[in-house]
Amino acid sequence: MSLKLRLFLLVWAVIWHLCLPFVLVYLRKRARKDPMYNAHLSERFGRYRTPMRNPVWVHAVSLGELRSAVPMIKALLDAGESVVVTQFTPAGRRETQKVFAKEISAGTLQSVWIPIETSWAYNGFFKSFRPKYGLVMEIEIWPRMVMASKSTGVPLFMCNAQYPTKSMAKDERAWGLRPEIMQHYAGAFVKSELQRERFASVGVRNIHVIGELRFDQPVPPNLPPAGRAAREWLGAKDRPVITFASTVEGEDEVYVEAMQKMAKTTSPKPLFVYVPRRPELFNEIGDMLEDKGFFVMRRKQSLPDDLTVDTDWGPAPDTPDILLGDSLGEMYFYLSMADRAVVGGGFMPQGAHNIIEPLAMKKPVITGPQTWTIEYPFAEAEAAGVARTAVDADELAKALQGGFSPSARDIDAFFAAHAGGTQKFIAALPDALRRAHRD
Repeated sequence: MSLKLRLFLLVWAVIWHLCLPFVLVYLRKRARKDPMYNAHLSERFGRYRTPMRNPVWVHAVSLGELRSAVPMIKALLDAGESVVVTQFTPAGRRETQKVFAKEISAGTLQSVWIPIETSWAYNGFFKSFRPKYGLVMEIEIWPRMVMASKSTGVPLFMCNAQYPTKSMAKDERAWGLRPEIMQHYAGAFVKSELQRERFASVGVRNIHVIGELRFDQPVPPNLPPAGRAAREWLGAKDRPVITFASTVEGEDEVYVEAMQKMAKTTSPKPLFVYVPRRPELFNEIGDMLEDKGFFVMRRKQSLPDDLTVDTDWGPAPDTPDILLGDSLGEMYFYLSMADRAVVGGGFMPQGAHNIIEPLAMKKPVITGPQTWTIEYPFAEAEAAGVARTAVDADELAKALQGGFSPSARDIDAFFAAHAGGTQKFIAALPDALRRAHRD
C-alpha cells in the first residue's frame, strides 16, 4: 500500500467520524418519507442480532444492483450456499425480502444493511458473519469495505463490473487513488473483453469475463399478461403506449415537452406510462404532471393491488393521459404495456439506467445521450439497431412517433447473443477463488 493511499485512508477515517452525526440526521430525514431508513439502525454500525455463519456475501447497494444479482444469488443457493445480502436503500432491501421470502424463512439468506465506512463497523460485520467471500455488484468502490475485507482475509470481488470511459478519465485526474484501491480487490467478474482490458490496465488481477448478469434476471410471470390486460382496460388497445422507465430528477422537463408534442401531433393520442426511479418522489412527480395539464391516473389509487391473469379490473375508466407508476417491483408490468420504452437518466450527467428490462419485453429502447454508465450493453444494442439515443425533446418525440422501429426478431437475436452470464460466473468462480487464495 502506497504512502498516498495510507494518508488518504487516514483522512477518510477522520471525515467519516466527524460526519457521523450528519449521517444520522440524513437517515432520519430520509425516514420521514420511508421509515425503513431508520429501521435496524444498529446494523449500519456493524451490530447484527442473529447473523448466519460463513455465508457468501453479496453487496447490492440498491434496487437495480439487487435485480442484477438475483440470478447469481439463486445459482449460489442452488449450489448449497447460504447468502447474506447487504444494501443501503430500503428499495433494495424490500425487493430482497420479496424475491427471497422463502429462503429468508428457511434461514438460507439474510438481508441486512451495509455498515458505514468505518473500520470498527466493518469489524463488527466480519466478526458477525465471517463470510467465505464477497461479491460487490457493479463498481462500488468503498475504500474501507475493500481494505477491511483484505485485512480479514475475505476475498472480495467486483461482480458484473464495468469501468466506463468517463470514470477512467476522472480517475486519471484524481491522483490514481481509486485504481489503487481496486488493486486490493481479490479479482473481478466483468462484462466484456473491453472491460477486462480496462481493469487490467489499472492493475486489477484475476479477471474473468462473464457478460451482463441482467440478461438472466427472471421476469415475474404474472406481470406481462397483467400489463397487456391493463392496457386494454385503460382503453389503449389501439392507441400507442410509451413507458418512461426509471426517470430521474432533472430530466422531467425533457419528457414533459416530448409528451406535450406527441399529444398534439399523434393520432390516436398516446397513453404515457411514467415510472419515477425514486419512490419518495412518486407523489411530487404526480402533482407536477397534473400541474402541467395532464390527466394523471395513479397506479396505487386506481388499479387493483394484485396483478395477475385473473385480476378483476372492474369498470373501465376514462383513459388517462398518463398512468403514474407509483409502485415498486412492477417494472415488467409497466413495460409490457408499451410499444416503445424510454429509459431514464440519459439526459443527466450521471448517465442512463439499465436498458435490458425493456429489451426483455421486446420493446425498442430510447435514452438520452449520456450512455457512459451503460457502455455495455448499449454500444452493442445500438449497433444491433435495437436501442438509440435522442439529444432533446424534439428528437425524442420523433423517435417515439415511429422514427425508430426495430423488430421483435432483432431484439430476440440480440438478447439471445448476450444471455448466459450466470452460468459463466458459476463456471469461473472456482478458478477465481483459487487464484485469490493463492495470492
